[in-house]
Amino acid sequence: MTEPQNNNFQPPPYQQQPLSPQDERTWSLLAHVGTIVLGFIAPLIVLLVQGEKSPMVRAHSVESLNFQITVTIGYVVSSILMFVIIGIFTFFALWIAALVFAILATIAASKGLPYKYPFALRLVK
Repeated sequence: MTEPQNNNFQPPPYQQQPLSPQDERTWSLLAHVGTIVLGFIAPLIVLLVQGEKSPMVRAHSVESLNFQITVTIGYVVSSILMFVIIGIFTFFALWIAALVFAILATIAASKGLPYKYPFALRLVK
């Protein structure tokens, strides 16, 4: 015969491991540099995957996401304005500004410093 099983065993609760300072910088950096290729998708992924593990990563990914939402709105407006020619210039200027600010933010994140984009709608808190 077999002995009755003990049903009182409870596994220990899952605890998230905090990120190391190097991992924090890496994920923060990815939230900014990823926007060059993936747009607002990169900071959104970083926010959802690592945002709860580190206040620094959350701050960088939220800031980057807000800026990319602002840039996307600017691209839509520029696309509409292309019918009156000015949109071609605003689209190009916006693309250059987004690239430059993403590089500046990436440099700040790699050093572990906070970064605020000069203009961004603060839609995600």
